[in-house]
Amino acid sequence: METNWNWAAGAAIVSLILTVAAMPRIISYFRREQLGQVTREEGPAWHAVKSGTPTMGGVGFLLASVAATIAVSLVSDTLTTRTWMLVFIVGLYGTLGFLDDYIKLVMKRNLGLTSRQKFMGQVIGGILFMLVHQWAGFSTELYLPFIGTIDSVWLYGIFAVIWLVGFSNAVNLTDGLDGLVAGTGTIAYVAYAAIAWMQSDWDIVVFAVSVAGGLIGFFMFNKKPAQIFMGDVGSLALGGGLAAMSLLLSQEWSLLLIGLIFVVETASVILQVASVKLRDKRIFKMSPIHHHFEMSGWSEWRVVLTFWAVGLIAAVGTFFFL
Repeated sequence: METNWNWAAGAAIVSLILTVAAMPRIISYFRREQLGQVTREEGPAWHAVKSGTPTMGGVGFLLASVAATIAVSLVSDTLTTRTWMLVFIVGLYGTLGFLDDYIKLVMKRNLGLTSRQKFMGQVIGGILFMLVHQWAGFSTELYLPFIGTIDSVWLYGIFAVIWLVGFSNAVNLTDGLDGLVAGTGTIAYVAYAAIAWMQSDWDIVVFAVSVAGGLIGFFMFNKKPAQIFMGDVGSLALGGGLAAMSLLLSQEWSLLLIGLIFVVETASVILQVASVKLRDKRIFKMSPIHHHFEMSGWSEWRVVLTFWAVGLIAAVGTFFFL
């Protein structure tokens, strides 16, 4: 047990060090090439100062996390099919995000891949994930509230694809303030590392702490005022990784609490759009909801710290239901 924890700690430290070492070079390169964030016209007016800030920083911590995961898994003999499934999901969703970010930066506009292109890529990734899941013989039992546990490959497959696509986009929607996703993402990945430890799933522990270590390293450059943003390459990958871990640990519904902030952010967008279309009225001053609080007079730091606190309380509360 102690040896396993030593390897896990090593994975986190390696990922953190690699991220901290890589980020200044990434920032310098993007600044030199003038590849910076294009602020949305419909966003808060005071976010205009962020325009030009380098983005796509997710490349740094993702590569560091994947490298640490594979290296430590190899030397600790914890490299499994599940490890490759997790690496595949963050890799594919990260690539979709990279393409989206790249188009935005090259075109100098806040448009990247079309919604259809991005969605189809995420769905295909989810289907491939489920094909390997089925090939490996992992459990397809799914607990449905008020109904009970159902073992159906088709039902589980549909649920898994929705889960992967949904939470990938949920984290992407949350990424709008300096340090917000870096902090909430760290909390969520540490929570899943703890669940994996409780279940003795050390392959997933190594992956989870590697990503958490990378996020901590990234936060040093993403805290307000951010020197770099993670971009879609980071946020889409993080959400996909969280969903994949919840599926592989057979703790699917735990993500509703561990990822509560991501759920609320997404719900605020859905409710806002529905209200405008059906009632021609806004519920929030602006969505996602972190902008609502900003426009209500909260400082960016106050919003970020409050959301971190809520995310931490929700994550800790999850363990009372396991």
